[in-house]
Amino acid sequence: MTVFFGQLEDCLRNEMGGPKFDFLINNAGTALYSLISDTTEEQLDAVYHIHFKGVYLLIQKALKLLNDGGGIVNVSSGLTRFSNPGSSGYASMKGAVEVLTRYMAKELGPRRIRANAVAPGAIATDFGGGRTRDNAEINKHIADVTALGRAGLPDDVGGVIAFLCTDEAKWINGQRIEVSGGMDL
Repeated sequence: MTVFFGQLEDCLRNEMGGPKFDFLINNAGTALYSLISDTTEEQLDAVYHIHFKGVYLLIQKALKLLNDGGGIVNVSSGLTRFSNPGSSGYASMKGAVEVLTRYMAKELGPRRIRANAVAPGAIATDFGGGRTRDNAEINKHIADVTALGRAGLPDDVGGVIAFLCTDEAKWINGQRIEVSGGMDL
């Protein structure tokens, strides 16, 4: 991680004219579809490292480069609100990120750094091997359980994240904002 931050600092100075940035978006992720009884320790470790430990440590290291008055947006999941068998490991790590987000809002408040979580429902992307996007049966099921009648699209989530990085969102802090089109209401 030291090499990454060294390269980031060089890039910020050379490309952006300064050593700091305003917003950090934690959006890395991978799927894990496995029942509790079938999940291996290795699988659980992998989702822990990607979805929680990596987020925690990246934020910790990035704080020295994050401008006061900036913000952090952590991408969570609708699966922290509703339960689908086979998603316990993944959803548990996203739940931990939501708790972390509230702690960040309090701890970083003195620097006026906002921290929020955006929790997408099923989005038609490459995530999970493209299941929601490419599997017509899964896509139809999502549409049937979503108030707006379709699976989400990347722009549905991206617009909310972008909004959280504006002055218009300066009073939103420590919140979980679900972006699911009304999935599983």
